[in-house]
Amino acid sequence: MAARAALRPAYARLLRHYRSRRSAPTSALVHAPHPYARAFGLVAVVLFGAWLGLLVVGSVRTPVGPMDTSMTLRPSLSGGTKINVSPLGALELDSHTAPVRLDVDVDQLDPIRSQALVERPERINGLQERITQDVADGTRELALRSCVAVVSGATALGLAVYRRPRRALAAGGLALALLGAAGVSAYATWNPKSVLEPKFSGLLSSAPSVVGNARSIVSEFDVYQKELAQLVTNVTKLYDAASTLPTYQPDPGSMRVLHVSDIHLNPAAWEIIRSLVAQYRIDVIIDSGDTMDHGTSTENGFLDPISGLGAPYVWVRGNHDSQATQRYLEGLDNVHVLDEGRAVTVAGLRVAGTGDPQFTPDRSVLPAGDDAERAAGARLAAALGAQARAGTPVDIAVAHNPVAALETDGEVPLVLAGHVHRRVNKLLPDGTRLKIEGSTGGGGLRALEKDEPEKVHASVLYLDRETRRLQAWDEITLGGLGLTTAEVSRHVPEEDPRATPTVTPSGPASGVPSPVPSGIPARSPAPTRSP
Repeated sequence: MAARAALRPAYARLLRHYRSRRSAPTSALVHAPHPYARAFGLVAVVLFGAWLGLLVVGSVRTPVGPMDTSMTLRPSLSGGTKINVSPLGALELDSHTAPVRLDVDVDQLDPIRSQALVERPERINGLQERITQDVADGTRELALRSCVAVVSGATALGLAVYRRPRRALAAGGLALALLGAAGVSAYATWNPKSVLEPKFSGLLSSAPSVVGNARSIVSEFDVYQKELAQLVTNVTKLYDAASTLPTYQPDPGSMRVLHVSDIHLNPAAWEIIRSLVAQYRIDVIIDSGDTMDHGTSTENGFLDPISGLGAPYVWVRGNHDSQATQRYLEGLDNVHVLDEGRAVTVAGLRVAGTGDPQFTPDRSVLPAGDDAERAAGARLAAALGAQARAGTPVDIAVAHNPVAALETDGEVPLVLAGHVHRRVNKLLPDGTRLKIEGSTGGGGLRALEKDEPEKVHASVLYLDRETRRLQAWDEITLGGLGLTTAEVSRHVPEEDPRATPTVTPSGPASGVPSPVPSGIPARSPAPTRSP
């Protein structure tokens, strides 16, 4: 009995050790988190903490010329730069591709610096250099502050979540690494020419003054400093009680063509067109059809305002415009109706076009489909070739349906179309640029059938007065029915990598084409249904 009593403590210790060995793996399996879950949690802590850090201390206030601005880095899926200039609106630049966006807010105009600039205009000559230096200084300070902000935010949140200094420091290091990777991505994808194609949101009447003129958009990157200085000067004068913004001076070396299409009986379109003609000093208006909706004679009175829009009106028939519509327009002053390849010279620009061979509101006739469109396009292409051989080459061709317009490839530098109610810009295989306009009438009454109102589209084309080459174009987009938004987006064609395009006239301005949406076939597609 004494021996058994002596062994009892040792047995108890052995039993406790055995039980602990058996229970330890089970406890570890139950409580240890999965490595992927642990990594995901760390990344979530880092991202949220970095965002909080940028939100709290990631902004820099810096003077830029006579203005006080705030620069901030914000998380973004697309990157880019947004410059908010109150009350003009905002400029958006596709400056880089990275998960961060640079926001620049113009807070206020410094009265002392502004008054000095107004009283001594000679200081404007060196303003662009000072602005460039101010922006560079602000960017460096923002980069340093952003590093501190993301590291501090991620570290603080990591310490609050994990309660371990080592894990908190790991979160801060990972945040710094992610910010560095974003900086490398922004540097690698930096696009200095993005300033040549800004997107302006705000008052439509102020858009040309902010975007600049047609000659400046084809200049070199040096235009960035000059345009920025001009923007600052304009804002300075806007806030000065004794001055006003300078009027927009059109470039004398360019022709201005307003491309409209698919008005569909929307009376608001005439006021929009009249405003654009006055604002941009348009030389020629080109309408690629579907001005009407049913093409009846009772609708003809809708066309009367065309004669008073302030510029010559070139028109081709759409599939919603009848022959009665065409005859009525032929009797209006200042209107040039084109059909079956007819060409006219308007304001020094040679334009040829053809009407749509189909009239789809007439339900008693079976639509012929794309075969009829291709045949009409082939007749237009033949007429273009005949004009070139006669020594009067055409600068712009017009057809309503893009299927017909495709047939003119190689015969003209630029062909305009409509019909599909969305914009398309495409450089065709033989060198012709196809530009399709959206609906200038916002889809007409049919826009009420959709959940969201269809937007109003029009474009201003800038052409060299001597060569008739396309220099640039402004895409003007207005909010649809009941909306009051306005947006102007400028585009510049890039050089064509092909050596010799097979275009009869002087040749098209070249560029990288935008992808064609589905529904616009190549030159030999299956038939499609007309809208």
